[in-house]
Amino acid sequence: MGKIDVFMAGVGGQGVILASDSLAEVAMRAGFDVKKSDALGMAQRGGSVVSHIRIGPKVFAPLIKKGEADFLLGFERLEAARCASNLSPDGLAIINDQELPPLSVVGGAIAYPDQKQVERLVSQYTKRLAFVPGLTIAKELGNPRVAGVVLLGFLSVFLPMEVALWEQDISERVAAKFKEINLQAFARGRQLAEAFNSAGIGAKATVAEGAASRVRQTTRQSSRR
Repeated sequence: MGKIDVFMAGVGGQGVILASDSLAEVAMRAGFDVKKSDALGMAQRGGSVVSHIRIGPKVFAPLIKKGEADFLLGFERLEAARCASNLSPDGLAIINDQELPPLSVVGGAIAYPDQKQVERLVSQYTKRLAFVPGLTIAKELGNPRVAGVVLLGFLSVFLPMEVALWEQDISERVAAKFKEINLQAFARGRQLAEAFNSAGIGAKATVAEGAASRVRQTTRQSSRR
C-alpha cells in the first residue's frame, strides 16, 4: 500500500480533532506509520479547525501538499468548500450536509453557499463528491454530537483498516454510556458509503435514511476541473 492522505476540516466543537485522533490511532494499530498535524485557530469560538493525517508504510512529513489529499472529510459545507483545493483530482470529498454560518454570514456580510454552490466549487478539484446527512442521522439516533462518527464510518469503507479496530477505538474513546450510540453512528456511516460505492463513479446514489438522508455522487469532466 502507498500513502493515504486525509484532510479534515470543520469548526470548533464539531469533533474534528477527536475524529483525526481516532483515525490516527486505528491506522497505527493496523501497523501503519502515521503523521498528524492540527491547526485549531479560534476553535473554541467556532473558528476553523483542520487536521492533516498521513498514513503509509513510512511517512516523513505531517503536512499534506495542496492538491494531493486522497480524502477531504468536511464536517460542514462552507469549511469543505474552503478546503477543496487540497484534494487530488482523483480524491474523494465526503461532506457533512450541515450549515454552521460564521460571523460574517450571521452579520450579513456574505451569503452562506447552498449545496449546489458547494458542489460546483468542489467539483472544480475532484470528480468524486458525497454529501452525507451526518447531522440528520445523529439526531435520529438521539444525539447530534455523533455526526462526526457517522462521517468516520463513511470514510472507513475506503481505508485498509479492519472494522474491528475502528470499533475497538470508538469503544475505548467514549464513555461507556455513549458506546452503543457511537457504534450505531459508525455503522450507519458505513452503510451509506457502501451504497455510494455500489452506485459507481459517475452515478448519483440515493440512500433511504429518513426523509432528508441521502448520498449523492457527481462526476465532472477533467476539462472542467
